[in-house]
Amino acid sequence: MNVSLWIAQGLVALAMLAAGGLKVATPRVKLAEKLKWAATWSDANVKLLGLAEALGAVGLIMPWLTGIAPVLTPVAAVALTVIMGGAVKTHVDRKEPLVPPAVLGALCVFIALGRFGVL
Repeated sequence: MNVSLWIAQGLVALAMLAAGGLKVATPRVKLAEKLKWAATWSDANVKLLGLAEALGAVGLIMPWLTGIAPVLTPVAAVALTVIMGGAVKTHVDRKEPLVPPAVLGALCVFIALGRFGVL
């Protein structure tokens, strides 16, 4: 189970770090060319979302890896589940594919349950 959780943590962290880093580093106007929802958000909100995703990625790995406050790993997974829930809603509202955020959200639920010791 531990190996499965680490694989899920690594995959989700990589995806969140890439997505969050892109949102933080790229101007909103440029993002809006490919991510249509970004056109309706403010610059600050897009940057904050990106920061939350990037920090969530760090939170999925570092606390459990270092043993320093390991409870923060499942907490980060729960927070990313909420973010992915919002992403699914946004994609549904815009009639866009919802599978990528739904899969990431499901992996976050798996990580949270596994690291809280429920599984």
